Amino acid sequence: MRGRRLIVASGLDVLVEDRFELLRGLSVGLICNPTAVDRRLRHAADLFHEAPGVRLSALFGPEHGVRGDAQYMAAVRGERDRRTGVPIHSLYGNDAGSLRPSPRHLRGLDALVFDIQDVGTRFYTYQATMLFCMEAAARAGIGFFVLDRPNPIGGIGVEGPALRPGFESFCGVHDVAVRHGMTIGELAGLYLEERGLELALGVIPCRGWRRGMHQRDTGLPWIFPSPNMPTPEAALVYPGMCLLEGTNLSEGRGTTRPFELFGAPWVDGAKLAEALSLERLPGVRFRPVSFVPTWDKHAGVRCHGAELVVDDREAFRPFRTGIACVAAARAQAPRKFGWRTEAYEFVEDVPAFDLLCGSDRERPAIERGEGWRGLSRVWRVEERTFANRRAPHLLYEL
Repeated sequence: MRGRRLIVASGLDVLVEDRFELLRGLSVGLICNPTAVDRRLRHAADLFHEAPGVRLSALFGPEHGVRGDAQYMAAVRGERDRRTGVPIHSLYGNDAGSLRPSPRHLRGLDALVFDIQDVGTRFYTYQATMLFCMEAAARAGIGFFVLDRPNPIGGIGVEGPALRPGFESFCGVHDVAVRHGMTIGELAGLYLEERGLELALGVIPCRGWRRGMHQRDTGLPWIFPSPNMPTPEAALVYPGMCLLEGTNLSEGRGTTRPFELFGAPWVDGAKLAEALSLERLPGVRFRPVSFVPTWDKHAGVRCHGAELVVDDREAFRPFRTGIACVAAARAQAPRKFGWRTEAYEFVEDVPAFDLLCGSDRERPAIERGEGWRGLSRVWRVEERTFANRRAPHLLYEL
């Protein structure tokens, strides 16, 4: 697989080639963002607006918006799309109630269509938006279609702990592994069954994608799905390095390499890289770096830390690596290290790190000095359990 560029067709490409046959005669609402493009880089909103026999009646904007002009955890405004004139309804506002489409916005629609690039991680919020929209469609008695897209970090690897009851949030709405190894269409099938939804679900699958393929293998353009996901390489490390959002460490936001760089003003980068190298984490190496974030944590202040260099993507385990990075940084200066205490994704009474991990198990373990190896013995059981649960919903071969 490595070294060859294979051409894959996304669900949108397939729909366009079929001249929108599945949607003819329907009034639809399109849930999309800038990643909803065909292989010629034409946006789904424009294609739907021009499609004969299809009435595009509404657009729904998730976190970051339909055209991608909002930062993370920033409210998205409802307005009219400047290209099509179609009304946009926000699915990310200032409170948890804003995350779901209202019955008023679904009135007159025959179906909702979802076309957003996921990055294969439980706490990346687009798949939560999809679930909420599926539930709203079920209540409204309208259909739901998913235009599938490849999982950019592959469809084989499953990694990370389960989501325990009481730790649900917008960054964890359903118990799937942190790195779930599923496409967004496959997740829709799992949600349909495990949430018991009475919903007419249609998934338009990709053509030519196989589970072992990563984004660079597909021949499809990479349109960054959020402002801090500029490359597929950032997506590959994200299932672990997003954990730093639950700490006072910079996860590299405000740099050109978000999630691949991390650190803080009080970190000794050389010692940190050396400590992480001694952990012998599979598929990754570390080098000391210094950087100045232009915004977000430690904006304008020189930080020191490490860069992740993934040299074997099949062996690499991002969640284990993220836990090791947090533990090593804390061990270096436990009095300067801190856990995030502010509200996170509309939740105020549970620490952000616990929401991301899905329980309050990992944070105390790190505080006790327990390493990733000890924790991974428990994760392995939960990973096998999820792998068995997901198996009936997989649409693509190895």
